[in-house]
Amino acid sequence: MRIVNIRLTRTDKEELNMEKIIFQSDDGTAAEFYVEEQTNIAGVTYLLVSDSQDEEADAYILKDISAPGSTEACYEMVEDDDELQAVYAVFQQMLDDVNFEWRSDF
Repeated sequence: MRIVNIRLTRTDKEELNMEKIIFQSDDGTAAEFYVEEQTNIAGVTYLLVSDSQDEEADAYILKDISAPGSTEACYEMVEDDDELQAVYAVFQQMLDDVNFEWRSDF
């Protein structure tokens, strides 16, 4: 799996109160993420999540792939380059108090 992440640097130092979610990978490994922002593009929900509430954090874009009518949300990391760039641009515009640095680790 190719992982693309974003380095966030928050310029607004106010206390953060973000929702925490648990992301479970296909191999059963669980990771905690904080929801930075959410958007809906063409009927698809995307989350910008970070690995900490610190001033600097690694962030990832998750896509809702839940079945219609499902009571439990199911997300996967966005890997398609065109989709990732488009959603990344939307989140950049939404969060004017955050500096973004694009990173492709794998």
